[in-house]
Amino acid sequence: MELPINAFKAALRERKSPLGVWSMSGSALVAEALGCAGYDFIVLDMEHAPNDVPLMLPLLQAVAGTPAAPVVRLPWNDAVVVKQVLDIGTQTVMFPYVQNAEEARRAVASTRYPPDGIRGVAGMSRATRFGGVQGYFTRAASEICVVLQIETIDAVAKLPEIAAVEGVDSIFIGPSDLSASMGLVGQVDHPDVQKALADAAGACAEIGKPAGILASGSARARDYFGYGYGWVASGSDLGLLMATARAEAKAARLSGEGNG
Repeated sequence: MELPINAFKAALRERKSPLGVWSMSGSALVAEALGCAGYDFIVLDMEHAPNDVPLMLPLLQAVAGTPAAPVVRLPWNDAVVVKQVLDIGTQTVMFPYVQNAEEARRAVASTRYPPDGIRGVAGMSRATRFGGVQGYFTRAASEICVVLQIETIDAVAKLPEIAAVEGVDSIFIGPSDLSASMGLVGQVDHPDVQKALADAAGACAEIGKPAGILASGSARARDYFGYGYGWVASGSDLGLLMATARAEAKAARLSGEGNG
């Protein structure tokens, strides 16, 4: 069998500006539905969603049957979790809260087999198509995409050295945590936060590394593409669900006023 192609990594390499969505619900059915909705990628979250490694497997299987590419956000820069997530077939991994170049090197090393890294070797895994991919151990890194999440002002200041680490494919700027580190927690739309986000996108462009970000909705997603972000996730499954549910509940109550 052939080594699966990482469509998300290919899109970044070809500068196609992929659009995606965040998956917070932990539902494989919802993840599959999102994959059929027209998005280029789906971020399957392990940091702020009720997902662990066993729960991640059916999410990956669900998305695999759709046109969208899965991106797994890890709970932490932990080599053990990285090893398990890669073995179940993840090819794009996002590492949260990377603060410096040393943490970036540790993240990359956890995705590489020796002598280039410390990933443990397992021959009978979903990643190897259960032993069916010839030469997997020497070829796997070519289709693994390493995304590092920059979430604080201190980390943004070190962005050039973090992004320069060999094996880093992309930088993701976390707007909510960045705003918190600026003393503006919950104020992502504050002009100072938006300027910092625009500056970070510019810094990534100068370095030549594609930058990604999460937008609160389609209007802000267009803004972020305008700032120079190469890939944007617009909203989340729970956010989309709750926005529609609240609007429908309000409309239904208003439509019933005065009746009876």
